[in-house]
Amino acid sequence: MNYTPSASSTLSAYDNPIPGRDFILSLFNKVKHNLNREQIAQSLGLKTAQQKEALRRRLRAMERDGQLMFNQRKGYQIIDQQSLVTGVISLHRDGFGFVSYDSEQKDLFLAKNQLNHVFDGDIVQVFISPVEQGTRCVNKLIKIIERKTTHIAGILNKQGRDFVLIADSDKISHHILVDDEQLLQAKVGEYVNTKIIHYPTTRELTQVHICDVLGLPNSSGMQTKLALLRHGISGQWDQQLVKKAQALGTQVKAKDKDGRVDYRALPFVTIDGADAKDFDDAVYCEQTDSGDWRLLVAIADVSHYVKPNDLLDLEAQQRATSIYCPDQVIPMLPEALSNGLCSLNPNEDRLAIVCEMTINRDGVVMQSLFNEGVIHSHARLTYDQAQAMVSKPHSKMAKKALQQYPNISQHINDLHALYLDLIDSRKVRGAIDFASNERKLNLNKRGKITSIEPIKRHDAHRMIEEFMLCANVATANFLAQHKIASMYRVHAGPQLKKLTLLRSLLAQKGLQLAGGDEPTSKHYNELLKAVEHRDDASVIRMLLLRSQSQAEYSPRNQGHFGLAYQAYAHFTSPIRRYPDLITHRAIRAKIRAPKSANWQRVLGLLSFNALTAKADTNKLYPYDAKTIESLSVHCSEQSRQADVISREVDNALKCDYMQQFIGQSFNARVSGVTSFGLFVELAQHGVDGLVAIASFSQGEFVFDPSKQQLSSKSQQFSLGDQLNVTLKSVDLKQRKMNFVLSA
Repeated sequence: MNYTPSASSTLSAYDNPIPGRDFILSLFNKVKHNLNREQIAQSLGLKTAQQKEALRRRLRAMERDGQLMFNQRKGYQIIDQQSLVTGVISLHRDGFGFVSYDSEQKDLFLAKNQLNHVFDGDIVQVFISPVEQGTRCVNKLIKIIERKTTHIAGILNKQGRDFVLIADSDKISHHILVDDEQLLQAKVGEYVNTKIIHYPTTRELTQVHICDVLGLPNSSGMQTKLALLRHGISGQWDQQLVKKAQALGTQVKAKDKDGRVDYRALPFVTIDGADAKDFDDAVYCEQTDSGDWRLLVAIADVSHYVKPNDLLDLEAQQRATSIYCPDQVIPMLPEALSNGLCSLNPNEDRLAIVCEMTINRDGVVMQSLFNEGVIHSHARLTYDQAQAMVSKPHSKMAKKALQQYPNISQHINDLHALYLDLIDSRKVRGAIDFASNERKLNLNKRGKITSIEPIKRHDAHRMIEEFMLCANVATANFLAQHKIASMYRVHAGPQLKKLTLLRSLLAQKGLQLAGGDEPTSKHYNELLKAVEHRDDASVIRMLLLRSQSQAEYSPRNQGHFGLAYQAYAHFTSPIRRYPDLITHRAIRAKIRAPKSANWQRVLGLLSFNALTAKADTNKLYPYDAKTIESLSVHCSEQSRQADVISREVDNALKCDYMQQFIGQSFNARVSGVTSFGLFVELAQHGVDGLVAIASFSQGEFVFDPSKQQLSSKSQQFSLGDQLNVTLKSVDLKQRKMNFVLSA
């Protein structure tokens, strides 16, 4: 049947043996329904094999470009451009995917059979299928707009004559061919990192070549290497950046001390973990004649060395944060800075931004100011040493610390006395006090877990934490007061949906959270206090924690719900966090602005150099509101990604450790309930895993999401239930443990 009799007459108008795309599209506009290839050829008067092959190619090209869509049963149809959206695809390990394209719209589902040439994170174009009555909505992948995966890590294998890669990521199920002309002496069974040299299509396989040999699966640090590569992060530093950092030297230059407040006579100390290598904060306090406290928090002045938009800054901005894994730290800055010139090492002059605060006897910060200073740390103490000095001054640890650092005992006691005042203020303020249930992974020289033990926090930990909180709040108030476009660390209150579920779960346990639809942090604390001696206290704490929103960076001051602050910003870790570095630049620019000269207090130590007040503050702080908005989003994403990487490494190491216990039984508590089973946490090791519903032996179970319960006629499982479970298997690739209920 010839739908457009005039089609053949237009052939002479085209250089190609067939009409162009616009003419083909006009056929569909006229007939208003699907056409198969033979119908299109007939309507165009195409008869020869060469013409029909050219038509086939053109139709395929129009498919790739999102003009036509092909259905094997119905043929071709024109695509309504209004039904096309572009978004980021997230693949599930089972092969299907979801495309996120609008924060206010539900993600689009794509079936597995469309995605055998797609990688997780690719930017794709999707046709949103209209929902017809009695049919299921089937969205259609039109094309891949942008590839985001450039490298794939995995194990080198051989199938027949071909070398292939078994991807480490469980989201990559593609068959991947390895270029056998560039193996870099990698052996079958070793982990390698590869670069994609040919992306897959619906008909062709992925091809890669090896760019780095990582080592055998059980080699030390392998899990951290793999986690970084899964997220596209390099654990190595470009030599150009390393040399630039090293060129800054190891000691503070005399000229760099000019114009700074000289704090070197004050006995600042750093108090950190025993394995810390970078020290970005030092503290000192004294009590004044009026009984108030003078607290000084000195933070390494990274902004003096890392200038906006230089090579070090651009790399730090991209990383946005250091990443902490059990066996390795991946720093935001090269070690020459993070562990050297910008680390407040003992007995060395160091540049710092100093926040000086006056705190009354009720633990309330009355006033604060900032100075560019130079300090000289008098001691590097561990948390345990500081704790011993205030709680067990005659202990062996305390005596040894005092022998190494004479004349600091009274200063440490002053810091602790101030901390006790701040704790009283914290209670009045109502900051949520979730008890820590962190665990330390003790590793051997091969990077394997030897034991898992709870981390014991004491006053020395909390003391430094409170001092840093004071400085961060003072910083937020400074930024708000001077109306500087800058980043705040914000934490919204619980969303109504989460709050409703929380109240329902608490009601089942005979508990109630006060505060109605807008509970405060004080209401959370009241409930935490009321349940602290219950057997299920840990589960209730978990429920309260899960009801919270996630903290993030924002250019808008929205307060911090959990800490009960009206304003909060990050200032105290510019070595490790890019938002802190931006905040330092804002403070320095304000200090050096000519109109700020009168605001600067001298403290009788060293006058502020008037020349520095003439510095170009735009160069010191070249950020407008739009840039800060973009950086806030980026830094929030990088912070979340760092947490994911740390968690993945933790889980991988735990899975490797727990393999020795397969077949053994443990006491556990239900930490999560889903339609497919129970998540349990082992009391002994603190690790968690899944008891799949398929392993239950008695009856058919029904999941009640409002009560977070799985129940059958004879059994019921709820959050907090204590169970005895047996470790059935460990999945090293997915970093998961599978349990069954013990007989």
